[in-house]
Parts: sequence; structure tokens; C-alpha cells
Amino acid sequence: MKQTFDYLENAAFSATVCDKEGIVLYQNAIARKRDGEVRGKNLFNCHGAKSAEKIRHMMETGMSNSYQIIHNSKHFFIHHTPWFAEPGGEVSGLIEFEIEIPADCPTYNRDKQ
Repeated sequence: MKQTFDYLENAAFSATVCDKEGIVLYQNAIARKRDGEVRGKNLFNCHGAKSAEKIRHMMETGMSNSYQIIHNSKHFFIHHTPWFAEPGGEVSGLIEFEIEIPADCPTYNRDKQ
């Protein structure tokens, strides 16, 4: 018997998934705590024009987007990446990860020996 397990539901970071029209398909527990229940709603209704333009660009091009923010004195790494219903297919939507990081998060250069 095949078991299913939602690996992201209780992960220690926020995960949100939308389809190509911006409809939120999935939120894990931390995303629901942060944003409230928004599954089934359109994320374009809660983003400004500049953010909506960036989201549309990522969906059209398949590009990812990353940045860091500070909110309530906590540091977060934000990463948006496309997802695909089939390998090599068209972009089906976006996944957003929001991961809390230490304020003094180190960077290691793996290119140096």
C-alpha cells in the first residue's frame, strides 16, 4: 500500500505554492500561521503592482528570485522558484520558501580550496 506524507507541512520554514494564474494551491503550517488561510485565493490580490510584475515575469520566464528581509528583528531568506507539472514542460506556478536565518549567517566560498 502506498503511503503519502506531506513532507513540508511541519517543516521549520514557510512554504506556499501557487498555480500560473496566482491561485494559492498549498500552504504549510508556518505559511498559514504567517498569512492566514489563503488557499484558493489569488495572490495578485494581496501584492502591489511591482511585486505582481515580478511574479508574472518569473512565471513567463521560469526564472527564480531570492532576497533577504528583516521583519520583527528576525532575518529571513526568501526564495521563489517555478514548478513544472512535467519535466521540461511549461511553468505551472511558483513555490515560495521563507526561511529564518541567523543575523550573522556565515557564507562559505566552496570555490576556494
